[in-house]
Amino acid sequence: MRLHPATENIPKPLIPVGDKPLLLHLMKYYAHFGHKDFILCLGYKGDLIKKFFLNYDECLHSDFTLSEGGKKKVLSKNGIQDWRITFAETGLHSNIGQRLKSIQKYVEDDEVFLANYSDGLTNLSLTNQINFFLNKGKIACFLAVKPFYVFHSVSINADSLATSICSVSESNLRINGGYFVFKNSIFDYINEGEDLVNEPFQRLIKKHELLAYKYDGFWASLDTFKDKVRLDELVAGGNGFWELWEKNE
Repeated sequence: MRLHPATENIPKPLIPVGDKPLLLHLMKYYAHFGHKDFILCLGYKGDLIKKFFLNYDECLHSDFTLSEGGKKKVLSKNGIQDWRITFAETGLHSNIGQRLKSIQKYVEDDEVFLANYSDGLTNLSLTNQINFFLNKGKIACFLAVKPFYVFHSVSINADSLATSICSVSESNLRINGGYFVFKNSIFDYINEGEDLVNEPFQRLIKKHELLAYKYDGFWASLDTFKDKVRLDELVAGGNGFWELWEKNE
C-alpha cells in the first residue's frame, strides 16, 4: 500500500529500479556470489513474474552481437543462461513464514540455504555473511543494518524528560535487513499459520540460535515511492552500489 499506485498493476518485486525490476537486481546480486539456483515464492500477481522471465530477453539489457541475418545472438557477457529458477505458488495471502514453509520440499536436500524479503538492496559481501554463519554453527542468521530514515531516535526517562535525541542512522538502533542464511532445521521452528519473525525467531532467540550479522555499508529498502526515487537517482548517477556484478566486468 505504501507504494500504491505503483503496485496496483504489478507486484512489488517487479517495480523497476533504473532499467530493470528490483527482483532482477537481487537475483543478479546473488548470482554474482555464485548462487544461481532460485526459488521464487509467488503470491500477489505472481503470474506477472512468471511472464517476465518467460519473455525475458537478456539482449535488451546487455551488449550482444547479431549475425546470420538475425538468427544468431551472442551476448558479450553471461546473463541468466546458467540460472535455475523454480516458480512456487505460495498463496495469495500467506505470510512470510508460511511462504517459506511451503517451499521446504525444494530445499530438503540442502543443509544450508539463503532467503530474502526481495525489497532491499545492499553491497554487502554475501560470502562474508555466509562464512560468519557457518563459523558460528547456529540455525539462523539475518542481516542487521542501520536504517537510513530521516527520523530521530529519542530516549525518555521516568519523568518524561528527553535524555537524548539523534538521527536514527546515528543511534544504536538496527533493523532486520531481510537477507537471511538458514539451516534446514529452521522449518522445525515454523508452525502452521506462523509468520517468520513473530514466533519462530522468538523460539530461536530463547535457544540462542539466532544470529544478527551487523553491516554498516550500503543498504536501502524499497518501501515507498520516495525510496524508489532515491534508488533511481543512484542508478542514473552511476552509483548503484549494489550492482557488484557490473563493477567486476
